[in-house]
Amino acid sequence: MDSFIEPSSRPGQQPDSISISNVNLSLGSGAARVHILKDISLRVAQGEAIGLIGPSGSGKSTLLMVMAGLERPDSGEVVVNGTAFNGLGEDALARFRGREVGIVFQSFHLIPTMTALENVAVPLELAGERDAAARAARELTSVGLGERLHHYPSQLSGGEQQRVALARALAPDPAILVADEPTGNLDEATGRQIVDLLFTKHAERGMTLVLVTHDTGLAERCDRVVRLRSGRIDTTQPGTARARSA
Repeated sequence: MDSFIEPSSRPGQQPDSISISNVNLSLGSGAARVHILKDISLRVAQGEAIGLIGPSGSGKSTLLMVMAGLERPDSGEVVVNGTAFNGLGEDALARFRGREVGIVFQSFHLIPTMTALENVAVPLELAGERDAAARAARELTSVGLGERLHHYPSQLSGGEQQRVALARALAPDPAILVADEPTGNLDEATGRQIVDLLFTKHAERGMTLVLVTHDTGLAERCDRVVRLRSGRIDTTQPGTARARSA
């Protein structure tokens, strides 16, 4: 059994935002069964930023999906902001995720027939937000797209589309933001702008941030770097953010 990988040890340490205990997840069956996550235990403090790194197939994206409630483990416990996922049905889990977890993917997942404003506002409307359009406009303005509200995805650059995706993730004011290779479809300069924006929003709002990346330098901007290998946590070390705050 793996011991817990503890949050960064800092003065005034916050309580856990995410607690994962002895999580296992596999795909397939019989001889074709592949074990993706193997007895993973990890704790993330409120407001902490962690970078998940590792080679392709190491399980880092799957671990992020488990944290976000998008994948159910075969065994083990996942607790996010005090709520145990094991006790939630699919509808309740979806509602919880919509309130508490913002998700940014490598692919932008924008609806091509909707404007930038609509892509951000419609999920808010579906969640019962009365001032969805105004809130979406504020969020898009905050990521530098105040002049692009009524443009369609095809009229936006890759970096602008990822900003829309980030605004959509931030609009419900989630406690946790998870990002899976958010710069993977962007050129280096644009990717750097998106990363800077991601960390700025994390700092401004005090959210917990979980970032999956192949880029060690990017991961090291977090408070803590967790390296996965073959479905297990291999190493954990402080990032440069923690070093600066020490």
